[in-house]
Amino acid sequence: MVVEVEGYCDEKFANVRELFASNIEKDLDIGASFALTVDGEMVIDLWGGHLDEARTQPWQEDTIVNVYSTTKTMSFLCALLLADRGELNFDANVADYWPEFAAAGKKNVKVWHIMAHAAGLSGMDVPVTSQDLYDWNRIVELLAGQAPWWEPGTASGYHAITQGYLIGEIVRRITGLSLGTFFQQEIAIPLAADFHIGVPESEFSRIGNLIPAGDGSAPGTEDDPDSIASRTFKNPPISVFDSYTEAWRKAEIPAANGHGNARAVARLQAPLACGGSAFGVDLFSRATAESVMKERISGVDLVLAVPMAFGLGFGLNSSEVPLSPNANVCYWGGWGGSSVLVDQDASLSASFVMNKMFAGLLGDVRSYHLVQAVYKSLG
Repeated sequence: MVVEVEGYCDEKFANVRELFASNIEKDLDIGASFALTVDGEMVIDLWGGHLDEARTQPWQEDTIVNVYSTTKTMSFLCALLLADRGELNFDANVADYWPEFAAAGKKNVKVWHIMAHAAGLSGMDVPVTSQDLYDWNRIVELLAGQAPWWEPGTASGYHAITQGYLIGEIVRRITGLSLGTFFQQEIAIPLAADFHIGVPESEFSRIGNLIPAGDGSAPGTEDDPDSIASRTFKNPPISVFDSYTEAWRKAEIPAANGHGNARAVARLQAPLACGGSAFGVDLFSRATAESVMKERISGVDLVLAVPMAFGLGFGLNSSEVPLSPNANVCYWGGWGGSSVLVDQDASLSASFVMNKMFAGLLGDVRSYHLVQAVYKSLG
């Protein structure tokens, strides 16, 4: 099978294009996109393959898909932008912005605790369904009344779904706007990036459905149903097939239901890679951009059960998760395989977005090998 890969690729990165095509030829991918910015300019913007397993509908230049937790990185940009404007202090108490949050022993929970998955709020005790996620007020009221599952600030525990509501409600209290609206007005539109947290119905025709691994159920653990990890992933239970629905697409779930492609994700994170400015947009200061790389917490994550180091939102490059030869590198990924990496030393942002899901929560070997091919080209 000869795969036609569309888009642009600087000849310096021909090996990346070849690997991208090879992944589709070998059925590692069905449809996918990969993008790279260097020094605030797009040097790779590739897409190829198909939207369906029968391979009858080609992946288009403007195809967008649900990227799951890669969405979180957009909520981080919103918080960073407010901090840069002096409207948000990461070391302040969440309750300073959201007074009701102080309930159930949370009055001293810091904003950075939420950014670094260290607030003890990776899940909720009150049972909720995936449909409840479409009701913003219900979820934030439950989180305001929820007692932490561990002492905030002492450990990270991946806030798989809850983090987006927590950051989003802080953004709403400060700006009066939902996170999806604030993101669109202040970040996506200025950067001309085709990414949506809450997709307008007018864009539904461009959405490619994700193709699940297994039965489409979200990861969980059966070993100990009372563990923090199990309680996090089972309430609410999430299915890939939720993302096929109008209700999921229209809702704002800032930890999980952003829709875009690699071009949009790499473009949005390019300012973070380049001292705060890219594509002619001065998003925030260099000091704000560099603040992301300061480690806030590290250790074995209580939910992911692997060693993690977190800065402001993003995971940080480390000896346990060596994604880059450079030091000032952060990243995140989404269930099934989407990912973004930001390297401030090389002034690059790289993103992979696909429809064929692998089992992992935080990216997989496809994006890893593409990024390593980038570094090989850069020497």
